[in-house]
Amino acid sequence: MKNRTRWLLGGLALGAGAIGAVNAYWKRNVQTQRKASDVWARPGMPVTFRAELMPGRDRHERTFLVKELLPSGRVSLHEVDGEHAEKEFEAVQFDRPVS
Repeated sequence: MKNRTRWLLGGLALGAGAIGAVNAYWKRNVQTQRKASDVWARPGMPVTFRAELMPGRDRHERTFLVKELLPSGRVSLHEVDGEHAEKEFEAVQFDRPVS
């Protein structure tokens, strides 16, 4: 391999690495700048576990109130132990009346 070819391939590899590093930095900054309005649950809000996680229970038996929103994006619930992630719950439907 000629010396010129080595320089060209080395420059391309260095450029690709720099682009990847800049892209990772930008993505990290976007994720850390979440606003308070970007949260998926708030204290006192009712959330319903997905039916797959609690089979054989009706909707009202799977619904609990959010006690606290944790910095990790998880929630703690009244009357339920542990931390729970957003994917464990059904999607929030604002047009459904709270029962």
